[in-house]
Amino acid sequence: MQFIDQAEIHVQAGKGGDGMVAFRREKYVPAGGPAGGNGGNGGSVILRVDSNLQTLLDFRYVHIFKAEDGERGGPKNMTGAMGSDRLIDVPPGTVVYDVETGEMIGDLTTAGQTFLTAKGGKGGLGNKHFLSNRNRAPEYSLPGLEGEERLLRLELKLLAEVGIIGLPNAGKSTLISVVSAARPKIADYPFTTLVPNLGVVRHPTGDGTVFADIPGLIEGAHLGTGLGHDFLRHIERTRLLLHLIDATAIDAIASYTTIQAELQAYGHGLSDRPQIVVLNKIDAVDQDELNRLQAELAQQTGAPIFTISAVAQTGLEPLLNQVWTMLDALKSAQPVDPIKLSPVQVH
Repeated sequence: MQFIDQAEIHVQAGKGGDGMVAFRREKYVPAGGPAGGNGGNGGSVILRVDSNLQTLLDFRYVHIFKAEDGERGGPKNMTGAMGSDRLIDVPPGTVVYDVETGEMIGDLTTAGQTFLTAKGGKGGLGNKHFLSNRNRAPEYSLPGLEGEERLLRLELKLLAEVGIIGLPNAGKSTLISVVSAARPKIADYPFTTLVPNLGVVRHPTGDGTVFADIPGLIEGAHLGTGLGHDFLRHIERTRLLLHLIDATAIDAIASYTTIQAELQAYGHGLSDRPQIVVLNKIDAVDQDELNRLQAELAQQTGAPIFTISAVAQTGLEPLLNQVWTMLDALKSAQPVDPIKLSPVQVH
């Protein structure tokens, strides 16, 4: 499936039906009076969250969505039929912007949630509505009103509680593939991951927690360099970040500071998001070098550093235990003291 996380659509609500001019004409009922019905209201355009969708791909091919017009009023005081609403299914995490004003007007996160984007026009009044003591036979009615029309921009921000970040080739895809059922593309070269991957990791209680593998960030990502600018928005909703560092990199410390600088430059509170810093690929690093890296990173972060090998599947249990502990604390709004973290070194 092709991953599309931005789209522009044109929505147009239905026009209200015109009111009717008609008079009651029955045998033995002279001067029956006005009997023109009101027009039906036009249909509205409504966004609806469908939990089965994960991308905005459908909007690449269809850009215009129009609701049905209301029908004209009828004789014998019959109101015209209302126009049908146009329902548009979107994935959870869709944010709606008005293109003309740039204002965010909707944030759709819950399955089944609906959002009215364009309201249908009101039906016009028939001539019966204008009956009065002074005018016993009104010969005019009102036309239906036009429905609202808007140009919208849809942006998808994935709903994941844990975001896995790091430079290209840090092992993010490998990690999500071993802790969940996700099967992302994995290869021994940078930028293997071109779109975010979601995986559900089972909590010891049996509940599932969504992890997101965010495509590799590089220096300048917040300015549009590489792939990071397109996908930084997907970590805005995460509660917790797993910052994965390649322990075999030429300068693992620089890897850490590069990502931190990008989070700071991007803004949106990402640099303040709780993080667990993890050294990966420890099976390919000398123990003395690993100890040095741990010590330097711990000094910079003020917290212990977890060490794992995603390929060898070592060190994962203590890491996941810490993830559950921090998530539970965040959900209950309890502050987490990173000094009290107790990572287990794997020798």
